[in-house]
Amino acid sequence: MDKIRIDKWLWTVRMFKSRTLANDAVKGGRVKINGVSVKASYNISRGEIIELKKNGFNFQFKVLELLKNRVAAPIAITCYDNITPEAELNKYNDWFVGKSGSEFRDRGTGRPTKKDRREIDGFKDDWFDVEFEEGME
Repeated sequence: MDKIRIDKWLWTVRMFKSRTLANDAVKGGRVKINGVSVKASYNISRGEIIELKKNGFNFQFKVLELLKNRVAAPIAITCYDNITPEAELNKYNDWFVGKSGSEFRDRGTGRPTKKDRREIDGFKDDWFDVEFEEGME
C-alpha cells in the first residue's frame, strides 16, 4: 500500500477514538500536511509530515508506515515518528502530569443530589478558572 486517506490513517494509529472524529478534525482545519490544510480524502504517503492540533496542543508526526486496519497501541506507535518540538511537548507534559484521578465519595453516602452536583460543578469551575488565570501570567 502506497497511499491511504489521512482521516483513516489518523484513526488506525489511534490519534482519534473514531474515524468520524478524525474526519471532523481534518475538515475543521486542525490537520495539516507539510504545512498545508487538506481534505479528509487526501492520500498520505510515507515520509510526509503531519501537523495535528488537538486539545490546544500542536503535535507533529512523520509518517513511517501506512496501515489498512486499526491496530493495538504498541504497534501503532511504530508507524509514526513524533517530531513535536520540545517546547510543545513540555507544555503537554506540564498539563497532563499531576492530574488527579476521579473524585472519591465515601461509601454509603449515595449518589450526589442535584444540589450536591451544582456545588461540585461550581467548585470545579472556580478551581479551573484560578488555575487558568495563573497559567496566563
